[in-house]
Amino acid sequence: MEIHQFATSLTYGDAISDEMLEIQKALRKKGYTSEIFTRFCEPRMAKYAKNFKEYTQFSSSSNVVIFHFSIGSPVSKMFFRIPDRRIMIYHNITPYEFFLDSHRILSRECYKGRLEIKLFVEKVDLALGDSEFNRKELDSLGYANTGVLPILIDFTKFDGNTDPVVHRIYDNGKFTVLFVGRVIPNKKFEDVIKTFSVYKKYFNPDSQMLLAGDFRGMERYLAALEKLVDELNLSDVHFTGRVEFAELLACFRLADVYLSMSEHEGFGVPLIESFYLGLPVVAYAAGAVEETMNGGGILIRDKDFAKTAVLLDELHRDESFRKKILLSQKKALEKFSQENVSQILLSHIQKVTKI
Repeated sequence: MEIHQFATSLTYGDAISDEMLEIQKALRKKGYTSEIFTRFCEPRMAKYAKNFKEYTQFSSSSNVVIFHFSIGSPVSKMFFRIPDRRIMIYHNITPYEFFLDSHRILSRECYKGRLEIKLFVEKVDLALGDSEFNRKELDSLGYANTGVLPILIDFTKFDGNTDPVVHRIYDNGKFTVLFVGRVIPNKKFEDVIKTFSVYKKYFNPDSQMLLAGDFRGMERYLAALEKLVDELNLSDVHFTGRVEFAELLACFRLADVYLSMSEHEGFGVPLIESFYLGLPVVAYAAGAVEETMNGGGILIRDKDFAKTAVLLDELHRDESFRKKILLSQKKALEKFSQENVSQILLSHIQKVTKI
């Protein structure tokens, strides 16, 4: 039996792409032949992927194919046709309403994607969400066999070297608030900025904010955020744009607290990365955020910018409180160990092979 993966694309630094590589490593470690088949592949990732059209040479009814569902793709059509046993992993699709004012094309694609997910009902042997939040959505759509597979993360990569240029630019002794994510409306960058504005004005003028994430294709939304920064007469707010891994790691290492006000998360990888790096997290309980935090960090249920700013100040000034939060995060992280998630993956595969 061979176990392969399908996806629309394999991209450097993308959380799902990273997970695909980790799944492949876990499967090969157990002795399985395992390849990744995609339609698109970033040049630097070319050695890790094969064109999905080549899969006809590998296909067999004794194989298992794991498909990472994405918005409409010819890869989906091939997945329907193969005789292999089929597992689908659903990483969630952001509701289209979030993009109506900033990106009509993306809004349309998200709408279509949420229609297409219904086409896989009765066409897969097992449908997995990377969170219980996502699994429940699969249940509501009519999938008979569902389960949860948390995202498989290689935490050891965060023990590497950081980018010295980022340190030189932002390592200035200021209390640093960090948020990581693609600059898109559902991430609610505006609420992160408003919270920081209250914190900087009333609690700590010697502070800065790093907003690390790609904004290409979202220039209209970025312009609105920059206008908000100007209207608030706010300084020390830095949009990094797309960053390489060493640059991202430098941002994490420089930060004093991680703040998320996102309103739609199917998982929330940066939350877990912050846990591993010993960065206290304050996050709004939306989507799978509460589940991902697993009892660690500070969860907020109301978007009260002043109260959230107080929490940031407590983390800054109260060392015992900060240590308590970091301890809760360290304990919560055990759920996402490579060993634990790899075992969950193998148990799902065994379940499918018995069908």
